[in-house]
Amino acid sequence: MTARSECVRSPDGETPFTPERLVGDPLFGEALRQAALHMVAIHDAAPRIVRYTASLRKWLLTQAILTLHFERLTDPSRPELTAARLIDFIAGNNVASKNTAAAHLAEMRNYRLLLDAEQGGDKRIRPLILSDVAEGLIRQWFEGHLSSLDRLDEGTRLAQSQTEPTLMHHALPRAMRRLIADRAWCDPPESIAAFVSTESGSNILHDLVARLPTGVLPDQRIWIGPLKPGEISSRYIISRTHAQRVFARAGDLGVLGWESSGSRGPLWISRDLVDDYRHWQAVKFAALDEAFAWAALQAR
Repeated sequence: MTARSECVRSPDGETPFTPERLVGDPLFGEALRQAALHMVAIHDAAPRIVRYTASLRKWLLTQAILTLHFERLTDPSRPELTAARLIDFIAGNNVASKNTAAAHLAEMRNYRLLLDAEQGGDKRIRPLILSDVAEGLIRQWFEGHLSSLDRLDEGTRLAQSQTEPTLMHHALPRAMRRLIADRAWCDPPESIAAFVSTESGSNILHDLVARLPTGVLPDQRIWIGPLKPGEISSRYIISRTHAQRVFARAGDLGVLGWESSGSRGPLWISRDLVDDYRHWQAVKFAALDEAFAWAALQAR
């Protein structure tokens, strides 16, 4: 079942968060900082795998794969996940070119994040399934987001998910179909696109947010301490030149900079970048919250 626009209430009667409500919540900034710390930790545990979601395009491609996989898992009447079906889905939603989708799928198979399923009668069709490793990582990501949502309203989403693991299989496709169709998510502000449109740029952006100080942030520059492009390139397995290019592009937009020339001294990021990040992430968190509330209702 795909997402619909009617109001969904969770089993405890609460209406899921909207992006506007999230941005206006005084606790949302800290919840996002904790979520960013969680995503950086997932990367550090499996850096070569997490790079499959480390730019917005790769994130969308991977989530499309997860959507088709989990929809088949929860409803055997749906078609199996195949390269042809993924490419049709990607092309139909303007996520990426067919060649990009095919290359991404091949990489995930090469790293055994996707495995060949047991074949039926037609040997020409090569259905795929998600590996246990891949499902474990996406569950960490999913439940990390539930934990952040729980921080806002003292909810029990994480506990529910841990008690009923299949809730993720139902909720994730609903949320992802909503996000893939939402231009507010797929076309982020220029300050955000400066990072997430590049290889490993999403990791870099989350890393910066994870370094934000706690408490009320200033309205202008927010100092986050010493950080050199070389540290970023080493941590996220990218070239120093690529890391410098990402920071230079963001610097040209006026959303970050160093105290001294040559990337020396403490680094600052602008309040505009933080606000853009919060508005953009609110779109994702609202989609996940609504989808989880819907899935919990279906399970009752």
